[in-house]
This record gives sequence, C-alpha cells and structure tokens, in this order.
Amino acid sequence: MSESDNSSTTSVQQKCQITTERCGTLTVIVQGDLAQVAKKAVFLTVHDMGSNCNAFNYFLDHPAVAEIKQRSIFIHVNVPGQEDNASDLPEDFTFPTMQTLGEDLVTVIDQLRVNLVVGLGEGAGANILARFGMAHPNRCLGLVLIHATCTTAGVMEYFKDKIIGWRLQNIGMNPTAEQYLVFHKFGAQLEQAENKEKLIQEYTEKLKTSINPKNLKRYVDAFMNRKVISGQLEKNLKVETLLVTGSRPSHVHTAQTMYSYMNKAKTSLLKIDGVGDVLMEAPEKFSQSLLLFCKGIGVLTSAAMPGIERQRSICVEETEGGPRRRTKSMEEYDQPRRPSVPSK
Repeated sequence: MSESDNSSTTSVQQKCQITTERCGTLTVIVQGDLAQVAKKAVFLTVHDMGSNCNAFNYFLDHPAVAEIKQRSIFIHVNVPGQEDNASDLPEDFTFPTMQTLGEDLVTVIDQLRVNLVVGLGEGAGANILARFGMAHPNRCLGLVLIHATCTTAGVMEYFKDKIIGWRLQNIGMNPTAEQYLVFHKFGAQLEQAENKEKLIQEYTEKLKTSINPKNLKRYVDAFMNRKVISGQLEKNLKVETLLVTGSRPSHVHTAQTMYSYMNKAKTSLLKIDGVGDVLMEAPEKFSQSLLLFCKGIGVLTSAAMPGIERQRSICVEETEGGPRRRTKSMEEYDQPRRPSVPSK
C-alpha cells in the first residue's frame, strides 16, 4: 500500500496507491509526517501537463521555503499515468475529466485521514484544484493557483493541442511537442530568462526520459476538453484564493480573466514581473507571498518572514495568584485555525 523513507523528520516521504471511485488508482507522494497532521499545515498539490509531482521539488528544496517546509506536510497527487516511467494506461481506461479529478481528490485526503488542506496547483493542476475547492469547500482552507484558467480552450489553443496530441499518440515525444510544452510552461518571452538554457535542458530531458507520451496525450486531451467554470466562481468558490501569474507565461491573460469572475473579497491576484515559470524562476518572491497568504488564513502563523525576526506570542492564563503571562509554543501557534466557510 505504501513505502516510507524515514531518514529525517522533515524529509519523511511516503508513496501511496490510493484507489478512487472514478479516477482509478492514483500515485500519491506524502512529504512529511502524517502523525503530525494536527500540528502542521497540509498542502494538497496537483501538477501541470508535461510534469508530475516532482515539479514542486525545486521550489520546496529552495532555502527560501525552509520555514514553510519545516512546518508543513505536502500531499502530492500524480494525475493518472503521469508519474515517472509510468506504463501505458489501459486502452479501456476512461481518463477522468478535469471536473472528475477535482471532485475525487477528496478521496485522497479521506484515505489519508486529513481533514483540511491548502490547495497548491499549477496550470491544469490549478484548474483541477479550483474545481476541488468548489466541490468541497469545507475540506479546503484556501487555494493557491498558479497560471490558472477558468474558460474553455480557445480556437488556436484547441488546434495546437490537437496537433500535439496526435504527435504524442503516434510518434511519442518529438521536437514539436517539446517546444509546445516548453512554451506552455515557461512563457512567450523565454529567451529573456536568465538561466533559460539550464531550465530548458532539465525540462526537455525529463519529457524525453520520464514522462509517458501516450499518457501525457490523455492529460492534454482532458485539459483541452475542459468545461468552463467562470460562471460558477463568484458564487461557488467560497474559500480564500491567491491567483499567481508571471508576466511572461504563455497564457498570461488567463489568470487575469479568472480574477475578473471571482469574488474580490476572497481573491487576490499576484503578478510576478520578469518570469514565466513562477516555481522555478521566482522561489523567493513566491514563497514570501505564499507564507503571507497562509498566515492570513490561519496557518503557519509562527513561521518567520525572511529577514524579519520571529515575534513571540504572549497569552494570559488565570492562576490562583492572579493572571500570569505564558508564551505559546511554536506547535500551538502553527495549529490550523479554521475560518468560517459556509456549506454549499
């Protein structure tokens, strides 16, 4: 059922195979100790097309994220067939829609006995988590959605994806498919990225050697055929949400369009200048915004902001000799405090 690596408390990693009703068996990587779930923030991540849960590794291993990582548990969900070196999905397997994936994510946290999560998704994964947030608002503390979209595929996007899908199905990973996925991930102005050579080389190498192209085609198809959710967002997305976009992604307008449909009292839009891939190119800036967002929804409240000394929280206890001051422990301070979210 699961495999564990218990080399240290902060690097405990567990691989789980979780069977869902409509999405088949999902490969889930739990990073952190689930025995500490009551004392830590829990993030549920979903990756974009052309990647898998390893897409979050660079960001989470960055020194700027140390405070967050130390106080958190990450549940990384692989979309069916997208894990490294995956076998071809069976021909009779019905690949789930974006809506089905979003709704069935609750099975993952149910089986792991986790009550509340903060959703962290990128690209297609952000769309999936937006659907999860609407379907299960009482299981979601908040959402952080990177390069999210709420509309259906446009005409040009549709035909691009059709061509890429055909090539992935018939001739596997190829230069055209690689170029499209690189463009989708890093943005239209990739040539201006400071470390573009390294980023492209690492990403394309993973596409060639780790991602199953036939399975990737099925994820691309599901994303291409997604149903519009823009009309549901203001009424049905009840949780606090942070939309994040770089200034150079391939679809920079999609996050701005999504923001226009959302409840502005519960939604913030962060635009990071000069980057296409937020996780890879701007881990420091994004980690600061992520931490501020988490503090605002009542988690990671003891984590220090970079460059700012942690302040101690003082509370008052009544004793026989009168009130006395007590310092809260970091564990007490980090325990999630559930904001009130109306049920559906």
